[in-house]
Amino acid sequence: MERKNNRQQKLEAFGKLLDVIDTLREQCPWDSVQTNESMRPNTIEEAMELAEALLGTDNNIIKKELGDVLLHVLLYARIGEETGAYDIAEVCEALRQKLIYRHPHIYGNDKVSGVKELLEHWEVIKMKEKGGNKTVLGGVPSTLPSLIKAERVQEKAANVGFDWEKKEDVWEKVKEELAEVETELKTGNEVNIEKEFGDLFFSLVNAARLYGIRPDNALEKTNLKFIARFNHVEARARKMGKNLNEMTLAEMDELWDEAKQLKLGE
Repeated sequence: MERKNNRQQKLEAFGKLLDVIDTLREQCPWDSVQTNESMRPNTIEEAMELAEALLGTDNNIIKKELGDVLLHVLLYARIGEETGAYDIAEVCEALRQKLIYRHPHIYGNDKVSGVKELLEHWEVIKMKEKGGNKTVLGGVPSTLPSLIKAERVQEKAANVGFDWEKKEDVWEKVKEELAEVETELKTGNEVNIEKEFGDLFFSLVNAARLYGIRPDNALEKTNLKFIARFNHVEARARKMGKNLNEMTLAEMDELWDEAKQLKLGE
């Protein structure tokens, strides 16, 4: 498909899509009965599928998943229109106004020296907004997965100056938390062990953030690599006529090394 760069072509494509959404909402037995509440679980699933696709390199899959998420946005907007709450035009206009308000260094007279200062201004601006965050961490959704939530609360705290002076200093904290885990493991106190593991994970997320690594992305890539290599071990064992639980650790390690040599998952 030829890439469309013309603004009018994009608007026409969006308009045609809105026509389809209207038709589905009016005529499809499934689409016509959906509510915000009924669609919510599917929206979460679609967002997760997009997040997974974004770690890959298949643009066709990314395009598909973007479309699925957009479908949900447009259906929610249509539901809002039916109740008189809002429509897609109001959604777009509210977003346009918010983006302009939050970028005074582009649309106003503010000057920023770089990303760090920009993010510091960003938090102040958000707290000044009508209906905006009342506290620095107030905008972090409680339903975020724990790993992403840890990164977001650390980012927001850093944006108001609560951060390490030198990123290298974080490693002392990581070592401190690791030592505390090892100490608690000797006591056998499960409550304290869990607490110290949490502190260790939090410090590692902090370290990743300081070095420009998205911890959730990094961990998911390792998950995918492990899955690919373990699947190789299982498949090879099956070809040998064995079940994994019948093999020794040394035998499985040999097959694991094969998978590493093949660079599976990389």
